[in-house]
Amino acid sequence: MPAQSEPARSPAGSAPLCESTPVSWRRMFSVFGSIGLLSFGGPAAQIALMHRKLVEETGWLSGRAYANALGFCMLLPGPEAMQLATYCGWKMRGIPGGLVAGLLFVIPGAAAIFTLAGLYAAFGNVVLMSQLFLGIKAAVLVVVLEALLKLSKRALTERKQWIIAGLAFVSIFFVSLPFPLIVLAAALFGAASAQVSGRDKNDCLAGSNAGMSPARTLMLFSVWLFLWLGPLALLDWWGGAPILSEIGWFFSKLAVVTFGGAYAVLAYMAQDVVTLHGWLSAGEMMDGLGLAETTPGPLILVTQFVGFLAAFQSGGFWLGLAGGLVALWATFVPCFLWIFAGAPYIDRISALPRLQSALSAIIAAVVGVVLNLSVWFALHVVFRSVSAEQRGWLTFWVPDPASLDWRVPLISVLCGLLLLRYHANLIWTLLAAAFAGVALSQVG
Repeated sequence: MPAQSEPARSPAGSAPLCESTPVSWRRMFSVFGSIGLLSFGGPAAQIALMHRKLVEETGWLSGRAYANALGFCMLLPGPEAMQLATYCGWKMRGIPGGLVAGLLFVIPGAAAIFTLAGLYAAFGNVVLMSQLFLGIKAAVLVVVLEALLKLSKRALTERKQWIIAGLAFVSIFFVSLPFPLIVLAAALFGAASAQVSGRDKNDCLAGSNAGMSPARTLMLFSVWLFLWLGPLALLDWWGGAPILSEIGWFFSKLAVVTFGGAYAVLAYMAQDVVTLHGWLSAGEMMDGLGLAETTPGPLILVTQFVGFLAAFQSGGFWLGLAGGLVALWATFVPCFLWIFAGAPYIDRISALPRLQSALSAIIAAVVGVVLNLSVWFALHVVFRSVSAEQRGWLTFWVPDPASLDWRVPLISVLCGLLLLRYHANLIWTLLAAAFAGVALSQVG
C-alpha cells in the first residue's frame, strides 16, 4: 500500500489550510503589495480586487472561504475591506501574514493621504488636484459597477438570496435602518431556514480544533487590547498635546461602535467632528472624503485626514503629522484585534449548518449594502448637489439636475470601454481617467 503524503501543516496561529505548500513571503509581499497599490474605489471595488487576486488568479482561497470571511468581517465594527485583507494574510501565514497583508493594504493610501493632506493644509484645495481626482472618481464608478456584478454573481445563487439582497438595499437606502439590525435579521432568517443534515462533511475542517483554544483567544485579545489602548493612556499621562489624546480616544470610540463599514463610520464621524468638536468645517470634511475616495487603501483613511488637520490647526505640521499617526493607530489596531481573536473560528462557524446558512444570508444582505454604497457614491460623483428628502418614514436622495457634472459620465463611458470591453490594466485606466479629467476641465 503506498504511503500517504503528510497533510500540510498550518502556519503558527492559523487554522489548518488545505494548501499543500505554504505561500512564500516574497509572493505574499508581491500580491498584497499590488492589492494595496491598486485598491482604489472604496469597499466594493477593493473586495472585488482581492477576490480576483486571491481566489481567481492565485487560488490561495476558495470562493466559499472568501465569502465566509467577508460575511464575518461585515459583522465587525470598522473597515471591512482592511479586515478582510488581514484575514486573508492570516490564512496564508498566520499572525505575521495578517500583519503584512493588513499593513500593505493601508500604508500606500496612508502615505498618499499624508502627502495630500500636507498640501491641502499648506495651499488649500489645489485646482489641478481636484481635476485629477475628478477623472479618478469617474473611473471608480465603473470599478464599483464591475465589483458589484462580480459580488452578486458569487453571493446570489438562490431566489431567497436575491430577495434578501433587495430587502437589505431598500432597508438601508430608503428606510435608513441601522446596518447591525439588517445583518441580525438576515442571520436569524438564514438560521431559521437552514436544512440541518446532522453532520458536517467538510473533510478539510472535520475534527480540527487548531487555534481555537479559549485561553489562546483571551491571550490574543488581551495583548492587542494593550497594544491598542496602552499608547493612548501614555498620551493622557504625558499631557503635552491634549489634541492628540482627544483624537486617539475619539477614533477608538469609533472603532468600537461603528458597524456597517466605512460609510457607517463616516456618517457617525462627520457630525461629531464638525458640530461637537469643531475640528473641521463641513467643507473640509467633504474635501477629506474626496481625498480618501481617490487614493488607494480603505476609505476610512479619511480619519487620518481629520486627525492631521485637527492637530495641524492646533500646532502646525509636525503636530499634524502626529495627529494623523494617532488617528491611524486608533482606527486600525482594533482591526487586528478583531481578526486575530476571531479568525480561528470562521471556518468552524461556516461548517455548522445553521451558522453556515446564517452566513449565506448575511452575505446576500451584504450585496444589498454594497449596492447602497455604490448608488450613494455614484450620485455624489455625477452631481455636485444631492439632498436627502424625508417623506414619511422613507428617505430619498435627490440630485439637483442643474448640478450635473457632464465630465463624469463622459469619462465613465471611456473607462467602461477600457475596463469592461477591452479589459485594460486598472492602473493605466486610472491614469487615463485622471488626465482626461484635467483635459476636459480646460475645455469646460
